[in-house]
Amino acid sequence: MRALVLTDYHHLELVEIDRPEPGPGEILLRICATGICGSDFHGFTGDNGRRHPGQIMGHESSGTIAALGADVDPEAFPLNAPATFNPVVVPPEQTREYSGREQHAPGKQVIGVAADVQSSFADYVVVPARNVVLLDPSMPLHLGALIEPLAVALHAVRLGAPDPEEKVLVIGGGPIGQSLVLALRMSGVRRIVLSEMDEARRTLVSELGAHVIDPSSGDVDGLAAQALDGPADLAIDAVGISPTMDDALRATTLGGRVVLVGMGSPRLDLPAFAISTEERSVRGSFTYSAQDFTDAATWIGGNADLASTLVSRSVQPEQAQASFSALAEGSGPAGKILVHFDQEAPSA
Repeated sequence: MRALVLTDYHHLELVEIDRPEPGPGEILLRICATGICGSDFHGFTGDNGRRHPGQIMGHESSGTIAALGADVDPEAFPLNAPATFNPVVVPPEQTREYSGREQHAPGKQVIGVAADVQSSFADYVVVPARNVVLLDPSMPLHLGALIEPLAVALHAVRLGAPDPEEKVLVIGGGPIGQSLVLALRMSGVRRIVLSEMDEARRTLVSELGAHVIDPSSGDVDGLAAQALDGPADLAIDAVGISPTMDDALRATTLGGRVVLVGMGSPRLDLPAFAISTEERSVRGSFTYSAQDFTDAATWIGGNADLASTLVSRSVQPEQAQASFSALAEGSGPAGKILVHFDQEAPSA
């Protein structure tokens, strides 16, 4: 089978390797499409230290069930059924204790991050059956690759716990920021402003139903307050660098909330008094619970037309090197790039 191997930083090679076989309690998925995550192209460059040469990356995927390992119920997981997988794998002995907060399990392993686990920039991938989620068969199969980033966004929104009448600012209009707009809409929030410097991304986000502002045209707090008719109750930072966190804190009301989901920098310099004397709360968000992931899959299954707006480009594996390089150079498209393995890439 074909697989994209990170042979060195800034270099992917499409190679032939043996197809894996599912063991007890495992499922073999034939991959249709895998999205390029920001963590993937930062791993491609070596910037985040979370990907390593020799690794097969990929964790935003959809496909079909190709084979079942021993002890997997064929009625629950029919062959050829459309499916995706939750990359956050919790050891069986920790599943009960960490039910509902699987992302906190100390023994968890994230498919696509763990260097010794072959992941889904490949024709096939083996995953635990308990992590497989069946998809709506009426949904275009490649859109299942959008479920994982939507789950990230949904988890962040749920941590922020916005009331539908509250005002929300999202900072960053990349794929996670775009998914945050959808997750906020899922939660009933109507007053959403998103700050993004890139014009193409602002255009895409406006199609999702959010008001967009350009932070290069003025102070984010003032621009957001003008658009929202007052300061935000909640700000979600999908960039994660000191200036954007500063903007998030200054743009929220006294006693407001900030959720940090972006991972743009390992360290931040924060305006302390904007947290302490003005009583704002700051909460971190990473991955998602199993329920968040399942809910994201259900929502995309019923909203395929809107979700498809997030896909800007679909490429074949032979074009992945060029796509990763473009993203690393900051010249990629406004939305998500999908690498297609199992079917012809649709025009996008």
